[in-house]
Amino acid sequence: MSGLSFVWLGAATAVFVAANAVLKTYAVKGGVPVLLAALALFCLGNWLMVQVMRLNGLGLAIALSAIFQLVAITVMAIFVFGERPTGLQLAGMALGCVAVAMIAWPAGAKA
Repeated sequence: MSGLSFVWLGAATAVFVAANAVLKTYAVKGGVPVLLAALALFCLGNWLMVQVMRLNGLGLAIALSAIFQLVAITVMAIFVFGERPTGLQLAGMALGCVAVAMIAWPAGAKA
């Protein structure tokens, strides 16, 4: 993956984290404007992901996005909303990171 891909992916992840934070606020307090703001952020995040897909293909882009979001949103859930994942859930996230690393690992030179 190129540096530009990581910039697009980082931006998309940041937008998705913000969208999920707004959606959590909607789930707690309600309000149509809050829901509309979350939906607008999700649309922006998806547009940013299209840029990653153009550079790397669908499979790799979605795999990377899923793990980046999983980790970022879990960190936000722990530190902002006070949620506590179980040991089994944390182990699952670790396995997900390993799986995506294996998917994204650059292939060796082909003979």
